[in-house]
Amino acid sequence: MAPSVPRTRTAAALRMKQIALDNQGRKIRRLIAQLATERRGLATMKKELEDTQVALEASHKVIAGLTEIGLSMAKKIEKMKVKKQQVRANHVECHQKFQARIHKAEDSMQAQHLLNEALVDEKDSLIQTIHGLQEANNAPAPFDGDWEEEPEEEPEEEEIEDIPLGEGEIYDE
Repeated sequence: MAPSVPRTRTAAALRMKQIALDNQGRKIRRLIAQLATERRGLATMKKELEDTQVALEASHKVIAGLTEIGLSMAKKIEKMKVKKQQVRANHVECHQKFQARIHKAEDSMQAQHLLNEALVDEKDSLIQTIHGLQEANNAPAPFDGDWEEEPEEEPEEEEIEDIPLGEGEIYDE
């Protein structure tokens, strides 16, 4: 039996090596399967990353467009503010000119009123002088008792009110 022992040992060693090779083969197949699974997972992740990058680029384009629109709107708003200030300044200027005209007209009316009063006083003075001269010369009075002096009428002055600044609305069209 001695000669069979080495064969048995050799056969056992071969059998052990075969088992080890089979185990390594299974391990390699399992690792290849895991590698294939990982590759599929990585391919899916790569596809998702590409999709995310495309979406991100599209978002950047949208943001850039919205930023451009926002800047354009800001410029328009600034122009509208400047125009509104100009309209207000024009309104104030027109209001001041109108008030100046009103005051000038009032001053003119007062001057005319004073002039009329002075003329009436002058007329009364002249009539008294004429009467005095006629009495001094014993001349008949050209003005009998029929003479009636017209009552002095005070014209009703319409007061022109100052238009308060800032009242009313200005419409831009």
